[in-house]
Amino acid sequence: MSATQAAQVLDVARNHVLSVTVRDRPGVLVRIAALFARRGFNIESLSVAQSETPGMSRTTFVVFGEDAAIEQLQKQLQKLIDVVKVIDHSEGPYVERELMLIKVAVRTPEDRVELRQIAQDFRARIIDVDRHALVFEVTGDEGKTDAFIEQMRSFGILELIRTGRVALPRSAGQRATDTATRAA
Repeated sequence: MSATQAAQVLDVARNHVLSVTVRDRPGVLVRIAALFARRGFNIESLSVAQSETPGMSRTTFVVFGEDAAIEQLQKQLQKLIDVVKVIDHSEGPYVERELMLIKVAVRTPEDRVELRQIAQDFRARIIDVDRHALVFEVTGDEGKTDAFIEQMRSFGILELIRTGRVALPRSAGQRATDTATRAA
């Protein structure tokens, strides 16, 4: 087997978490989304907000694809005028979180007690109380929010919304690099 064939065998499709830092200008998100569409990628999760730098926003995309295709997508993103930086967090250690609001039916006093216990187990907050429903705020990784949803299904999910994932590289790796640079 040649080196190229071996590389193709290892190129497995998986979720990639991409952070794209952009200048805050009208139409930037549309141009980026159009690039994803032209390349045939479905955006599974999207989150956009201002970054630590005034005039810049950070957009987090979750897309499914093979490493080589995602690498090509990153190169094309870098060519867009308002794109400042592109990071594929999937290439190294990172932390991610998602926020979810979920409204669940409450039919009996026993349901209310059980729902409160489940919320406590998941460290979810109850943010609205009604006679017939509770609204929970859940933050965590995708696995935690998915598990909470599964626990709530038997009670009856009335409404649900998720923000999409946000991610940053782990600090430990950054500190080691910064320390090494300062020591040199």
